[in-house]
Amino acid sequence: MIKNFVDIDTKLDKFNDECGVFGIYRNDDDLDSVAITHDALFGLQHRGQESAGITVNFEGEFSTVKELGMVSEVFTEKALSKLKNGKIAIGHVRYTSNESLDRASNQPLVLRYKEGSIGIASNGSITNFPEIRIELERGGAIFQSNSNAELMGYVIASERCYTDNLEEAVLRSMDRLKGAYSTVICAPTRLIGFRDMYGFRPLCVGKLKNSYVIASESCVFDSIGAEFIRDIEPGEMIVIDEEGFHSYKARMTAEKTSLCLFEYVYVARPDSVIDGVSVHNARFRAGEFLYKECPIKADMVCGVPDSGIVAAEGYAKASGIPFGMGFVKNKYIGRTVGTGKDKKKRLLQTRLTALKANVKGKSVVIIDDSIVRGETSKHIVKLMRDAGAKEVHMLISSPPFICPCYFGIDIRDKDSLIANKLSIEEIREQIGADSLGYLSLDSLRKIAENANIDLCDGCFSGSYNAEIPRTIFVDKYAKKINKK
Repeated sequence: MIKNFVDIDTKLDKFNDECGVFGIYRNDDDLDSVAITHDALFGLQHRGQESAGITVNFEGEFSTVKELGMVSEVFTEKALSKLKNGKIAIGHVRYTSNESLDRASNQPLVLRYKEGSIGIASNGSITNFPEIRIELERGGAIFQSNSNAELMGYVIASERCYTDNLEEAVLRSMDRLKGAYSTVICAPTRLIGFRDMYGFRPLCVGKLKNSYVIASESCVFDSIGAEFIRDIEPGEMIVIDEEGFHSYKARMTAEKTSLCLFEYVYVARPDSVIDGVSVHNARFRAGEFLYKECPIKADMVCGVPDSGIVAAEGYAKASGIPFGMGFVKNKYIGRTVGTGKDKKKRLLQTRLTALKANVKGKSVVIIDDSIVRGETSKHIVKLMRDAGAKEVHMLISSPPFICPCYFGIDIRDKDSLIANKLSIEEIREQIGADSLGYLSLDSLRKIAENANIDLCDGCFSGSYNAEIPRTIFVDKYAKKINKK
């Protein structure tokens, strides 16, 4: 069975979060909303590297710059010069699980309807997407993409036809939209941010001088000099206008909230604080728990950049084994020439190298955040052996992934997960490590036990706090177009 499994696609087998969002309502004349949003997107780049965009409301006129690529690639001086210093701006960085990167799904999306215009940017996944999409199409709706943001925009616009204001339309839409979403809206006179009733994806609000900002993670506020106010609560809508800061709650509430635990393990930046818990401290605790459960005698502990490093420091402290740098990550890889597996394989080979001077002749413990398909772990172990390591022990700061995620992390089916095909011992043999250990589910739940929100561990346990999709949406027409 192990030999047959070698044919795993050699893509970068790490999970990816869907997106990062930002918004600003500017009350200070000396602040530049475009420059601040641009800087904020750099702080969210880890949440999406495939497209970026900014929409600005300047005196009621909406202008947008968005394109495929990293923040630095999209926002050239020429591109930024097209955006005026408006009172309200929102920004977005995107990750997509779709192999074909369609520009129509780039965000923010600007929608014009009978009450005016809105710009929308969202992070997450609507689990009743197929049902709502079919309902809207039967009513004559025409979609330009398969993005959650476009669907949300349609729902909000349709609800606005039966309400007195946009705020009420958004609250009514939150009752209809199931699943995970943290969203910002640039409206004609106000900035709106809202979070699904479970709170799967993070969203917080801060203050910069007399202006307000909303972001996926608090690390953004530090980078732009803003003050963190608080997290936006599950099922809460924040509205910021000329009168200040307003809070509303959706009518529907969840029996149990469900922030994704993987935010602490991998997705979020370590300098963020999410729902009351420092991401850095959560990862450090994961490393300490790993040592209690998987004690190994070794000469050095190292982490796989970036999310494995803090857990490795925790393991080193608990074990007394020296922490050292085992890998060097190339952070300046641009677009890679080539296609298909060849491109992905070369990208995997060039983004990480082993530090031979540190590991040669040593027994090394490597800490990583996860194993998905196994190809990256196999490559990491080989790097260490080729650098002269005497022994290579791989430890993972999360449990084995055994189930899909339906709420914004790119885990679409069980077939892509190595832990559903092989035992831990078989995985160890597959990746070539001397030993392999995972953090237990009980310990994982403890790394963020002081969070002011319940946590979702469905991808590890198979138990979800929210309803999972009954059907999966397939755009049959898009498939025909792609075949041509």
